[in-house]
Amino acid sequence: MRMRCFHAALSFLWIALILVGHSLAADPVLPYTRTVVDMSGRTVKIPQVINRIVITCQGGASHEISVLGCADKIVAQPTMRSFPQLLKIYPRFRNMPDAGSFDAVNVEHIMTLKPDIVVASVTSMQGNKKIESLGIPVVTVSTGRADVDRLLKEFAMMGKILGKEKRAGALVRYWNDYLSLMQKRISTVSGVRKKKVFYGSSGSGFTAEKELGWGHHFITTSGGINVSKDLKFGGEVAPEQFLIWNPDVIITRSNKITRLSNSAVRDNPQLKQLRAVKTNAVYQCPTGAFWWDRPSPEAILGIMWLAKTLYPEAMREIDLKRETMSFYKIFYRYALTDIEYDTFFSEAY
Repeated sequence: MRMRCFHAALSFLWIALILVGHSLAADPVLPYTRTVVDMSGRTVKIPQVINRIVITCQGGASHEISVLGCADKIVAQPTMRSFPQLLKIYPRFRNMPDAGSFDAVNVEHIMTLKPDIVVASVTSMQGNKKIESLGIPVVTVSTGRADVDRLLKEFAMMGKILGKEKRAGALVRYWNDYLSLMQKRISTVSGVRKKKVFYGSSGSGFTAEKELGWGHHFITTSGGINVSKDLKFGGEVAPEQFLIWNPDVIITRSNKITRLSNSAVRDNPQLKQLRAVKTNAVYQCPTGAFWWDRPSPEAILGIMWLAKTLYPEAMREIDLKRETMSFYKIFYRYALTDIEYDTFFSEAY
């Protein structure tokens, strides 16, 4: 009787194992084993291990991935020719495939690259939908829509995606430490001494950013007053409006393709009465491995630069050259030379 019960139990066990085996075969484990909330607020399923990344934006995403130690995982991105310093640090970026950017993406090319994820802008909804239709996960980043808090959250998000939480945490702490230090120094500047700043965004004329973009946060985090913050719409600004604002300082974009040159401001006869022009306070923002006036890991150096430009006495304790070289050593793992550092400012003054 006992043997009969034993055989019956054993038969039941084998049947159960066979049924489980059939179940596993019919419903294999999916490769998507985790989720992440991207900068659009969407929950995206991504592979447990990320080895191949396609980037379809130029909002500093390549730099985020690189400072987190994963530059070797990028298999395609928009050209980095505008950033010679970045190409020195990562020579393989010189001949990197380009699968398009924003809404102008080449989905056929992306398919051949077999990426684990695509990193794209929150602004390129049409292009992102095309990529998602291929079954490829799309993780969005803020690009120019970032503010400081949002950018720091993005660093943490990217660290989670890449399994580099510690490095992302170190980057966020670096930002917070220096933001706190600058805030203490800026707080010593009285309200009447705060500098009014105009930031020249992209375009051939005198233009202001649409909405309260990164340029606004770039100015205010540095302790300045953004004269164009109340504009309902971005776009070209008439010389008459400049005279009403009468900014103390004018900052032109570091993007050479779209920026307004310093000489175009200084030599404009309609602007000669501006305080910024009279005092020769017209500056182009420096460019390191990325534009210092756009959101990226090293944008903190741009904020330091602008704070020192606006309030040199209050910010005298911050040695920008020392901090820049330290940042590059810690995060890019690169020993920046004096000559390389100087090229960041070749057209800034």
